[in-house]
Amino acid sequence: MPSPQISIVAPLYNESESFPHLVQRLTQLMDSLPLPIEVVLVDDGSRDTTALQMRQIALTDPRYHCVFLSRNHGHQLALTAGLAAARATEALFIIDGDLQDPPELLPDFYQKMQEGYDVVYAVRRKRKENFIKKTGYFLFYRLLKSISYVDIPLDSGDFALISRRVADVLNQMPEESRFLRGMRSWVGFKQTGFEYERSERVAGESKYSFKQLFGLAYNGIFNFSEFPIKFMTRAGGVAIGIALIYFVIVIVKKLFFAGIIEGFTALLFVIILFSGVQLMSLGIIGEYVLRIFFQSKGRPLYVVKEEIIESTVYSSQFTVGKVPPQTMSSTTTQRLTDNG
Repeated sequence: MPSPQISIVAPLYNESESFPHLVQRLTQLMDSLPLPIEVVLVDDGSRDTTALQMRQIALTDPRYHCVFLSRNHGHQLALTAGLAAARATEALFIIDGDLQDPPELLPDFYQKMQEGYDVVYAVRRKRKENFIKKTGYFLFYRLLKSISYVDIPLDSGDFALISRRVADVLNQMPEESRFLRGMRSWVGFKQTGFEYERSERVAGESKYSFKQLFGLAYNGIFNFSEFPIKFMTRAGGVAIGIALIYFVIVIVKKLFFAGIIEGFTALLFVIILFSGVQLMSLGIIGEYVLRIFFQSKGRPLYVVKEEIIESTVYSSQFTVGKVPPQTMSSTTTQRLTDNG
């Protein structure tokens, strides 16, 4: 097939139930558009039959380009692997495999890009999640926007159409704790939003646990805001202020009322206050140290086990994710050359 003009990138993890629906809708979309399009599916170490179904479609339809990671690396890193593998010359369309992000919006996004935008990101007008998740998302995006030094759009996830040059910049960013929607905003260029109503999952259950959602939120806050580290200074100032006020009260009572505040309760209050501030400060510092620790290891962001391009299987003999082109082996360079 000719070099794809657009790549549709979808990370998958245990999506065997929704996979037939995904393939059906993506195939119909590609058949209806005059542009050369490839679909990059990334298996993030699935434990069901997702990888098997991916192999079947990739070996029968050369428009499907499949990447199989060696284990579960997480949604953001699987998406990063898809961006790195995409061969599109013009734009990359990022969706989720559960079809909550309708792929049929590609023509609308592409039309907006033709107006001169490098990034067309989706803005969720209405969600189908439960009340707790909807409230959490609502509060998080507004908190992040208020404290971030980057203008991250409200209610905007990874669902977007990005130009080739934006994708190239993202691929060069070696961050280990990735928050792609924040990185996308940081890159800059001309960006615009496109409102849509998010659909329900076509099948199966969400693979994002509350723990993973909190981890993603932490990456957004600690990677794109100076607030946590500055908050420690402010919290320390407040604690000192409270201590000084308390000290003044004690002195006034001693000098003018012939007595001082006594008792276990007052002492306990002071100990809890200062201990809490110190432990919270250590926790915030620990978050930054942890990120520095993982980043300093220099490990690849992910490891590719196998790749199917235009119905041809390639078993990877190298790790990828942070390998600059000039350090790739000759085998790697030859493989990439052979496949565009």
